[in-house]
Amino acid sequence: MRRIYFVFLGLAMLTLGLASLTEAQDKPAANAPAVAAAPAAPASGARAEFLEEIAYYEKRFTRLADGVPADKYSWRPADGVRSVGEVYAHIAAANYGIARALGIPPPAGIDPKAIMASATDKAKIVQALKDSFAHFKQAILAISDADLDKPQKMFGHDTTRRGAFFLITGHLGEHLGQSIAYARVNGIVPPWTEEAQQQKPADKPKQ
Repeated sequence: MRRIYFVFLGLAMLTLGLASLTEAQDKPAANAPAVAAAPAAPASGARAEFLEEIAYYEKRFTRLADGVPADKYSWRPADGVRSVGEVYAHIAAANYGIARALGIPPPAGIDPKAIMASATDKAKIVQALKDSFAHFKQAILAISDADLDKPQKMFGHDTTRRGAFFLITGHLGEHLGQSIAYARVNGIVPPWTEEAQQQKPADKPKQ
């Protein structure tokens, strides 16, 4: 009888030990760092509209930069003017700089000067564009709608954060037009234009 008692006692202690171990595994450690949830993308409003514009420019810049041959990255229309690669590098570096102005510093290891220095390296510049736009969009998501009317300095202008959105898209539009002109001068058709031309039905011969 005593032997049976000790058997049941041992089983009970083992069960309690396993339960305590499971509970300890389920609970996070007291000093474990909390994982910050990514800001949710707004469904409407000024930020949502601005993010749509940024997505448009991101697609145009990255596709054009990828479509330009590597040997054209050093081409420039005249001395003292940015080259093809330098325009793309400028946009990538500016994305980080604008995000910093909006309160989000660049990730560790990002150096805008290093980006500019690699302007002739197509692979690096295309990747820098993609990374910079991803970072910039996170900076926009970090802004709350309640902060849109707060004062903001952008490109030397005193405005609001909402007003800065217009200045930023103006900057992107200026350099996208520049990049398209550079491509055209070098005989390169922008990828989206080429796609549209391929989808256009051939003109019917005149009767």
